[in-house]
Amino acid sequence: MFLDRIKEDIKSAMAKDPAAKNSVEVFLCYPGLHAIWYHRLTHFLYNRKLYLLARILSQTSRFLTGVEIHPGALLGRRVFIDHGMGIVIGETAEIGDDTLLYKGVVLGGTSLEKKKRHPTIGKNVVIGSNACVLGPINIGDGAKIGSGSVVVKDVPAGATVVGIPGKVVEKDIMRKLVLDFEHGNLPDPIADVVKIILKMQHELEGRLKTIERDHNIKVKSIFHDYEEKAAEELPDQ
Repeated sequence: MFLDRIKEDIKSAMAKDPAAKNSVEVFLCYPGLHAIWYHRLTHFLYNRKLYLLARILSQTSRFLTGVEIHPGALLGRRVFIDHGMGIVIGETAEIGDDTLLYKGVVLGGTSLEKKKRHPTIGKNVVIGSNACVLGPINIGDGAKIGSGSVVVKDVPAGATVVGIPGKVVEKDIMRKLVLDFEHGNLPDPIADVVKIILKMQHELEGRLKTIERDHNIKVKSIFHDYEEKAAEELPDQ
């Protein structure tokens, strides 16, 4: 059983990391996997109320791998931590199967109360580098969190979230935006919306000029008064 899970983890890592050359390399050189394997042991001890021993081993794992996973956290199958350095996963965090975490991800809490205070991550979720997911929120299956984002609200399944605070990027906005998630090429929803507005304004101005020309309508520019005033204030040449 334990060896089967290790083989499954290695296979998952090779599928998710194009840099992986062979299973031996993954087994020996991937600290993200080592941290997960350590966690399985510490979680086993934690569930049997051997809290101190579990914490000692988890801190050993942190020292060796750069990944801090509280023994109480619940990780699904085939979770892959790419690179891993700086990752922090809190005590009541839950991570679904086949989720991918990049370096620097924080699954943190926002409360000091002894209750559920960390995120629940669905299946097949991708969380980009240095993203923070905070509080007892739910991230739906297949969601994608952009690098550097700070997420403090629930995220629906299949959604892409970017920014601080994180906002859901809708797909096919007004049938003119098609946004897809790439770890190194994140969408900028605000910039995209501004581009759409400017394009619509340009089209409306073109239509208005056509109507004015066809009906011989003369309209004073909205800047006419400002131009006249500026001309009056200029010194005589």
